[in-house]
Amino acid sequence: MNVPSELKYTKDHEWVLIDGDIATVGITDFAQGELGDIVYVEVETVDETMDLGEVFGTVEAVKTVSDLILPLSGEIIEFNDSLESEPEKVNTDPYGDGWMIKIKIANTDEIDELLDDAAYKEVIGA
Repeated sequence: MNVPSELKYTKDHEWVLIDGDIATVGITDFAQGELGDIVYVEVETVDETMDLGEVFGTVEAVKTVSDLILPLSGEIIEFNDSLESEPEKVNTDPYGDGWMIKIKIANTDEIDELLDDAAYKEVIGA
């Protein structure tokens, strides 16, 4: 199970890479493995300011659809458009080319609520 130590995580199986006041977000290797082959990623919330815990999109796999939960409050400033034609990038490279959105962080205090790699490994039993 791939759980990079430089990332932060949520109990909803999303990863967060913090770079100043910008957060890049995707789903974890564990999550993509549980979902199976991803066939569609939908994010229609670009340019919206949303709160921590709100649904910012969905990911559709062959057998299920799962909500994507915002890990930090802020404005969604970018969606990884390549996922529209190549959603399988979420399966093949969840921490790289399979990233989903970028957020301009509104409340940096929320970063402290995210899990580190050790705490996330406990969540998934790794």
